[in-house]
Amino acid sequence: MRRVIRIGSRKSRLAMVQTNFIIERLGRIAPELDFEIIPISTVGDEILDKPLLSFGGKGVFVDAFEDALLQGRIDLAVHSAKDMTAKLPEGLGIVGIPEREDPRDVLVSVGEGLQAGKPCIIGTSSLRRQFQIKQFYQAECRSLRGNVPTRLEKLKAGEYDGIILAAAGLKRLGLIEDEQLHFHYLPPKEFIPAAGQGILAVEGRVGDELAELVRQINDVDTEICLKTERRILELMNAGCHEAIGIYSRIEGGRLCIDAVYQQGDECHRIQDEAGAENYEELALRVAGQLAFT
Repeated sequence: MRRVIRIGSRKSRLAMVQTNFIIERLGRIAPELDFEIIPISTVGDEILDKPLLSFGGKGVFVDAFEDALLQGRIDLAVHSAKDMTAKLPEGLGIVGIPEREDPRDVLVSVGEGLQAGKPCIIGTSSLRRQFQIKQFYQAECRSLRGNVPTRLEKLKAGEYDGIILAAAGLKRLGLIEDEQLHFHYLPPKEFIPAAGQGILAVEGRVGDELAELVRQINDVDTEICLKTERRILELMNAGCHEAIGIYSRIEGGRLCIDAVYQQGDECHRIQDEAGAENYEELALRVAGQLAFT
């Protein structure tokens, strides 16, 4: 009898696309295995009429999966890496990190796009996105929740002049070609993404035989970048309650970081780099430069 690997996924269309992407990768390296998707509803999925900051943080999208992993009800869980807390429960770890998708944010509007000097209403619940978009547009930011198609429908219905979404999700859903909409890609060195944006992370039980198999899908550069970005968050004890952006990439063997952190009226913006093998040292340095004294 063939072994069945149970993979936890949120129920949204994007989550299912992402989970099937991981299954396809795993199927290549382990064709002898079968895979079953276990849909799991999270607190973040169930409460859509309140900002995340009012009832929790990043954990609202992953806690249910981590409970299921620890209890043995699923074998793996697929997350958008930016939704994960900086510190994971004992016994669990990120065991699979495929190549990063587009890390950029996208300002989506109806028609021909927004004018920089004209007042506009922007839909986003992210503190990071809110303070950065105001540097480029005369924007009033209003809360926006729901899955990607729901957010786009709210935009088309005229509730906002523009909304900010991750390019990775739009591309994975094949929504980037909608002719009714204008997609303005925000340069990641100027409008800095969330740590882990565009990266899928497979969470599993540390030391499990399955974890060793899943590691075969890892992209080395993406793994280094994710470790660095998550380490900075951990050092700063930062989550979605913090207005922080971290973007790293490897260029010519060098690990380059752009980071921004706003606290109150103060904003620190950092650029730094080091050899890719020195990511821990670089994370310590960047966290120290970002921190407010």
